[in-house]
Amino acid sequence: MNEELQFILDTAKESMENALKHLEKQLTNIRAGKASPAMLGSVMVDYYGSQTPLGQVANVNTPDGRTITVQPWEKNMLQEIERGIMIANLGFNPMNNGDTIIINVPPLTEERRRDLAKQAKSETEDAKVGIRNARKDANNDIKKLDDVSEDLKKNAEIDVQEMTNTYVKKVDGILENKEKEIMTV
Repeated sequence: MNEELQFILDTAKESMENALKHLEKQLTNIRAGKASPAMLGSVMVDYYGSQTPLGQVANVNTPDGRTITVQPWEKNMLQEIERGIMIANLGFNPMNNGDTIIINVPPLTEERRRDLAKQAKSETEDAKVGIRNARKDANNDIKKLDDVSEDLKKNAEIDVQEMTNTYVKKVDGILENKEKEIMTV
């Protein structure tokens, strides 16, 4: 196969892979009933005047499926961490016991589960759009090649379509698992 064609296929695959990774990252932020340190991934804390991710100023753990504990590395950061959690507007009510911050994760209501499933579906659609854009870019690049036979171009377009189908299937599988996880009480 022509080097240029191979490069186009590799670039398309990389773009599709990135869309998949981005989807997985976005879905970890959608909580599914069980407490997880990732739930506080978006929390920023005022650390001596600069906004810092919570994970860089404290240890975040889940001792059980319903509790998240935040153990700051500096005791004087407790109020700032508490404020950061409140500002992040995650629907949690942090409790400060003087040493750590304890967050009880409330069970999800049926309505909230449906909303989260919708959110997951929306993220999945975004990933599919990313995959289709990678396909479109690859096909456009293939068409622009002058020094490649029409047969090779057609075969490359078929390869791109097969790759697209594979990644769309992967995305659907990820969504199915996430929906199952969200809807399980």
